[in-house]
Amino acid sequence: MSRESQRRIILASASPRRKELMASLQLEFEIMPSEADESVPGDWSPERIVTELALRKANAVWEQYPSRVTDAVIVSSDTIVVLDDRVFGKPENEEHAAAMLQSLQGRSHYVYTGIACTDTATGRTRTDYRQTLVHMKPLTPERIQAYVRSGEPADKAGAYAIQGLGSTLVDRIEGCYFTVVGLPVSLLSDMLEEFDISVLGS
Repeated sequence: MSRESQRRIILASASPRRKELMASLQLEFEIMPSEADESVPGDWSPERIVTELALRKANAVWEQYPSRVTDAVIVSSDTIVVLDDRVFGKPENEEHAAAMLQSLQGRSHYVYTGIACTDTATGRTRTDYRQTLVHMKPLTPERIQAYVRSGEPADKAGAYAIQGLGSTLVDRIEGCYFTVVGLPVSLLSDMLEEFDISVLGS
């Protein structure tokens, strides 16, 4: 069962997987999807991309719903896949998804997820990130196409979902599993403590 937290929490995401992970902390929260621009300069580091975009999403929700987010903590997140300094976001179409997976198959890549917390009562913000190394299995073109046809890669960074069918493409990971899913909950719980929101109570 969920319980009321000490502060009002807003999740700036429409992602079902982030909603599930947020719910796992057993805190009451509301969902207000962000419509932030996610374009970034090509010379930004992965760390800067995910933290800046996470903060941009939180600020966008604050700007979209100024009268509805007073005295709340907005939580937002952003995830990217990085291979040899190449950043993989969400695929544009099935061909793009297949090309991403072809690049990733048989190799190791990093997944970065950034989190931003914004206190709308004080304007205080906090950002941080985690990274996880993912080792992907060698994949035949046929297996890649079968996975793409499943529809799962459509809105996933790197064109795969480790919590779904994409788990069959991954050999192993080094780091936090939830970073790959899209919301490192251990990091988030630590960050919420700084805003007087305790996951396990006082």
